[in-house]
Amino acid sequence: MNKSILIIEDNDDIRESTAEILEFSGYEVMQAGNGKAGVEMAGSHRPDLILCDIMMPELDGYGVLYLLSKNPDTDSIPFIFLTARAERVDFRKGMEMGADDYLTKPFDDIELLNAIEGRLKKEQKQKAFYSRTLQNLVKLTATSQSGKAELQELITNRKIRHVKKKQVLYYEGDQPLGVYLVLEGCLKTVKQASDGRELITGLYHTDDYLGINAMLLDEPFSETALAVEDTAVCLLQKESVVSLLNLYPLIGNQFMKILSNDIRLKEDQLVDLAYHSVRKRLANALLRLSKQTSNESLDFISRDELASMVGIASETVSRTLGDFQIEGLISKKASLIQILDSNRLVMMKN
Repeated sequence: MNKSILIIEDNDDIRESTAEILEFSGYEVMQAGNGKAGVEMAGSHRPDLILCDIMMPELDGYGVLYLLSKNPDTDSIPFIFLTARAERVDFRKGMEMGADDYLTKPFDDIELLNAIEGRLKKEQKQKAFYSRTLQNLVKLTATSQSGKAELQELITNRKIRHVKKKQVLYYEGDQPLGVYLVLEGCLKTVKQASDGRELITGLYHTDDYLGINAMLLDEPFSETALAVEDTAVCLLQKESVVSLLNLYPLIGNQFMKILSNDIRLKEDQLVDLAYHSVRKRLANALLRLSKQTSNESLDFISRDELASMVGIASETVSRTLGDFQIEGLISKKASLIQILDSNRLVMMKN
């Protein structure tokens, strides 16, 4: 069965020419001349993908995306904005709301088809992401089945967002829309000092949640989150998570444990920065990273990022890692660091 695509565009010429390209390429095409008609059509005929203009009268593209995200039947539909504007604020706003991609007008046939095919292929991978993640829900419902089905439904109804390496997931000062669950990859949170230096405050891997503290405090994010590598996340909406926590205390307790562990790691980091030597700070950082990944091979973090974690220069990190290698504590080759003697790292004096 051919994939169906809904085009929401108020410009008749653009809408009809885009539809002609897609129909010639074998897609089933639906057309809506305004945002309201597009939302109604998406709800009644559920397309496999939506192309939507931003600037439209009455209901613009952002309004369309907002309304679709509130409906569980349309929330997970891949969504590509069509826009004549390419300013950063448009990209940021749309991606934060859950858009999957942008096409800047005018676009050619190849750009259009590549964007659509890329989105549909990523859609096919979602089932594998969800399957693995749902198997790990026992971590949040270890002592009871209470709330497990609701949490499962909450996650399976969410759209996966793919964040490319070095792309920002959210900025410090942004208002949280909910909690992010990492499905694959790695994200880091950073704080920036007044002199421009960055301090890495956390690393988050598969099945980790981030943004819990901002959501519970109902405050803006206090850190910026960006991808260390290509990463897949899903956003669990704030209202749904809060309702779930209120209904099922056991799940709430598990979220509090996650938050408490995050706070403890940040406290350890502050103690390191305030009192410990460079060697001790770097040793502790390596041990924390190893514990977070359950793996003594660290190939996901660069030396610059290690420097940001422990508050020292990259050159100092390189020299100290070289000393650790000579002492038999680690081995290193290119970006790969292998911990050889964790006990000696733990026992290292200031």
